[in-house]
Amino acid sequence: MYLPRQLISHLYLQLLRSHHPLSPPVLVLVALEPDALCACRILTALLKRDYIPHKIQPVAGYGDLARAGEELVKPMQTHNGGSGGVVICLGVGGLVDLNEILCLSSPDDEVEDMGGVEVWVFDSRRPWNLSNVFGGEAAAASADGVDGASRRNTRGVDKGCITPSYKSGTGGIVVYDDGDIEEEMNKEREAYCALLEIPEVDEDEEDIDGSGSEDDEELPSSSGSKKRKSWSGREDEDESDENDGPPRQRRRSNSGSSIVASSPSRRLRDDHNSSNSSRSVTPASDSPSPTLPRQPSARSLRRRLIRLKRKHEKVLQKYYSTGTSYSEPISSLVYSLASELGREDNDLLWLAIVGVSSLELSGRTMSGVGISNSSESGGSAGWGGERGERVRQILRDEVHRLNPPDPYERDRDIRGEINGVIPTTARSPTDKSIRISPEPRFILVRHWSLYESMLHSPYLASRLHVWTENGRKRLHKLLAKMGISLSQCHQNYTHMDMELKRVLRQRLLKYAPMYGLEGLVPPDASGQVSSREGWGFVRCWGWKACLSATDVGVIIGAILEVGPEEAPGATWDTKRLSRPKSANEGNGAEDSTESDLSSLLPRFWSAYDALSLTSESPTLLLKALPLAQHLHRAILRTGTSLLSKHQIRHLRAFRIAVVKDGPDVKLFTNPGALTKLALWIAEAIRVQERERGDSVKIGKRRAAGTPLVLAGLDEDRGLYVVVGTGGGGGVIDYAAMHKRQEERRKKKEAKEKKQKEHEERRAQRAAERAQRGNDDDDEEEAEETEESSSESESESEDDELDMRGNKHLLRNRFGIAFQEVVQETNTRVRIDSFEHCVVEVQKEDLGGFLEALSFRSVVG
Repeated sequence: MYLPRQLISHLYLQLLRSHHPLSPPVLVLVALEPDALCACRILTALLKRDYIPHKIQPVAGYGDLARAGEELVKPMQTHNGGSGGVVICLGVGGLVDLNEILCLSSPDDEVEDMGGVEVWVFDSRRPWNLSNVFGGEAAAASADGVDGASRRNTRGVDKGCITPSYKSGTGGIVVYDDGDIEEEMNKEREAYCALLEIPEVDEDEEDIDGSGSEDDEELPSSSGSKKRKSWSGREDEDESDENDGPPRQRRRSNSGSSIVASSPSRRLRDDHNSSNSSRSVTPASDSPSPTLPRQPSARSLRRRLIRLKRKHEKVLQKYYSTGTSYSEPISSLVYSLASELGREDNDLLWLAIVGVSSLELSGRTMSGVGISNSSESGGSAGWGGERGERVRQILRDEVHRLNPPDPYERDRDIRGEINGVIPTTARSPTDKSIRISPEPRFILVRHWSLYESMLHSPYLASRLHVWTENGRKRLHKLLAKMGISLSQCHQNYTHMDMELKRVLRQRLLKYAPMYGLEGLVPPDASGQVSSREGWGFVRCWGWKACLSATDVGVIIGAILEVGPEEAPGATWDTKRLSRPKSANEGNGAEDSTESDLSSLLPRFWSAYDALSLTSESPTLLLKALPLAQHLHRAILRTGTSLLSKHQIRHLRAFRIAVVKDGPDVKLFTNPGALTKLALWIAEAIRVQERERGDSVKIGKRRAAGTPLVLAGLDEDRGLYVVVGTGGGGGVIDYAAMHKRQEERRKKKEAKEKKQKEHEERRAQRAAERAQRGNDDDDEEEAEETEESSSESESESEDDELDMRGNKHLLRNRFGIAFQEVVQETNTRVRIDSFEHCVVEVQKEDLGGFLEALSFRSVVG
């Protein structure tokens, strides 16, 4: 089920009314990422204010999620001795069937009784698992013989959509819609609900096209063709699921390694009789009989059901196969819940701003993990394009509403904003307000020297080529043109000359375009304080600290990726050896995930405490500053080494680089740190190709470069962590392009052949009818008419999907490609991360894995 955005507070208000001192605590499952952490802080603040007890459980991957379902969720169910309750997933589980992985119902039960457990899902990853969105309802109380559709409507659920009459308490899975489901998924909704109403049909008995048609070809089932393998090479799922039938949901192993979205075909009900089925799918008869219209035969009805079923399954499979992407940040969505409840304040607004700002740092775009398509824009351009800018504009409006300027200092504040001075201090010892600031695209500028901040900026580094000697000289020339001496720019920014800081933005606007840095600072706002496109956010805690939202995002990310135990001067080997390690680590996925979580839990709670709403928050953030600086120095060193030594190879579908030696190799065993390094390198490669004129124009879009695969060696565990980044719509996958062209050619030839065969069959049937002269003529003519109309509808749908695909960005399909490689090869791969473009490959199998991957479509 899904909750429309206009009813976002509906379930929370019911929880508030039904809560009592003996109610079980709300279980909050949180992903280990800054956006989910900020959303968790906002949500727990609401729960604390309403005296609702809650328990926070960090979740590092699908293995942890399955373990949480077995150990925490299952005991909550009424038939297991619990009293029900609410489970809230933040950044967790949107892509998988939560009914299955959280053990909400048994696969052997005819009725899906979830034991009074209701799961709320906040997730920005796409595509949704449609079983959660349009299904996910507890089917208790069905013994009264009431039809399933009628029961859903009476409970306040209309085709998966929760209405104001919905009452919680019986359990279910509820997805919080950020607007995409209502606006963009009407076709998927109709197809899913139609499949639920179609009875089970044996497709092997009937060849509906009469010629072994292409409709009987292998459908890329969302579950049947995607098997997982553990380290030992054993398949985690049943061998019985093949591609010769409709897609079916499958039970997930406790390792959580199976992450493919499931089709709703498992939930097809067979309790409909033939008359009900015919009324639901048969068009009105056009028989000229003066009496009652002739009912179609069983054979005709079966053929129509099969055609209709395959048509709807094709819609769902098209949705699942588009690749991954990101929608609105969940911190913004949870802040909307707080705003709807009337609980918004500066603290919650700041957490939402930090969560939104963190998405750009980790490369999460509307087309999956990759380079931002709007990276040429100034200021905090990044996530979401136009939609992201609308969200940021709403946040800017909230800042102006909740932080009105002091009337005695209004003129000074407006003058400072128009001049573009970067605020570095608070207005007073008690100042905790949020301000809008013209943030340049530097890293930690308030806490580093100007030179170091510019040098470690991914945007500036890629365009000046700072990994070369000439690139460093260009940076020195830029500073000289702006009139900033090396002695000044090597000082801490807060100690620089006040006049230089006051004129810095104007000089950057004047001289940066000479070096191709048009988007280094946000553009002028024409004196309008209310509209600041590309401007960032800054908050002060009196004289203690002054931090921008991007600074906080960088620091929180470093805590999660480097860890508080990894001080910049510490010895990596001794600290890694002190980590508890299972004797079977490297041989079993479950042991490996348990070890991962034990090492990540201290990082989660350190980051959680650093986002505290108390006065201790800036102190903890400032203590973690050396971690962030250490991480970005390592990214610059390692990226410079790979580029200067020409260690990036170009395979058929992507570029590949391997980090296996150097002082920072241990650091990049974390997927988050490895992803940031991959984005730094991908940005540099894209700029190089654009300067060489290697871009390819597709329609009105220009695509430069190819996707990048980066592998980091973890010697302790004997494996490589592999991440695949797309280009945020700014790349072209040549393998995918050729594959699409070949598919279009084959589809055109098959269509012409099918049309010719259809005409021959019609002529043959017409001749047979003329010879027989029996009463079946009307029925056969109706079947032929329906078949022709269904073919024309499928052709128009294909054209529409192609047009829609051309309008959309090229999405990251590395997750699907990884699954295909695992299915077709013997490589030992573990796919456990919520980020489907991240996998772990055994050290000896990396070569074969990359070779097989090079023949896959990785963006599309």
